[in-house]
Amino acid sequence: MSAVPKPVEVRFEALSVTDLDAVLEVELRAYAHPWLSANFFDALQSGYQAQRLLAQDCLLGYFVAMKGVDEVHLLNITVAPEYQRQGWARVMLDALAIWARGQGADWLWLEVRSGNQRAIEVYQAQGYQRVGVRKAYYPAGNGQREDALVMSLRL
Repeated sequence: MSAVPKPVEVRFEALSVTDLDAVLEVELRAYAHPWLSANFFDALQSGYQAQRLLAQDCLLGYFVAMKGVDEVHLLNITVAPEYQRQGWARVMLDALAIWARGQGADWLWLEVRSGNQRAIEVYQAQGYQRVGVRKAYYPAGNGQREDALVMSLRL
């Protein structure tokens, strides 16, 4: 009889300045055009919602979101490359939606690179709808720019 694997216990913790080294290490591995330390620092200084998803002491991912009047704007969501395609982005999106509802938000908004089909599919599976395009929104290397799809979710 084979051993039954123990369930993984995960938790959310507020992201703080002391976590930035670990977060930046993941960010640099996950993206060709990562956020910089200053981006995270500014978000934390501004009081944005920033959470880490942990399994024991292992950083699975994180998100940063900004609360508006009746909406929340997702600024960054990242799953560490070695934990991608395991459902952790959906876990973080669910947690974000629960938090946003608790803040009285009616909508969640985000931008995603038009070429990031995997992320677009995750957002659509969570109920996000494409509502527009921001032309040349993201840097794409070699002086090029990439469009962003604007997506929203009615809470």
